[in-house]
Amino acid sequence: MADIYRFKHLSYRPFKTSMENRKLFLLGSLVIFIVALTLLFTGSPILDRSLSTTSNVPWGTWITWLGMIALPFSIYWSSKGLREPDTRLRKLLSNILKIIIILALLWAPICYLLAGNIAFNFSEVEGFQGGQTAMKWFWRYSYGIPIVTIGVLLLYWVSHFIKK
Repeated sequence: MADIYRFKHLSYRPFKTSMENRKLFLLGSLVIFIVALTLLFTGSPILDRSLSTTSNVPWGTWITWLGMIALPFSIYWSSKGLREPDTRLRKLLSNILKIIIILALLWAPICYLLAGNIAFNFSEVEGFQGGQTAMKWFWRYSYGIPIVTIGVLLLYWVSHFIKK
């Protein structure tokens, strides 16, 4: 009977992120976001280069996608109130942030469907895919992810100060 208690520390626990892992995820998300933002704002020539000589996939597509994913993840990992909400407003903001994370993960595939190519080039073609209407939706979607993410962060801060 005493042998049962010897392995008590091996009991099953649902996935919980330790403090060290959370800080590592936060640091990784922040670094990826800052690097992506810097490359995009400076118009770095690496954004136009192809991943390989045989493909027409620019580095800018992947860098932007990683930046789109890293921004909401950095907000998520930095605030306990959004990971474990304690009020109705924070629960709502947490759910919105989770939806934004999913939309950020789907950014490249959805934009590929809008543009019809992985370089996200649009033209004056007839029809929706690759046309001007699709381009408008591309820009709404691309700007919407960071705008809503920053909006969630601002509302979270306001709720944090109002609570005190």
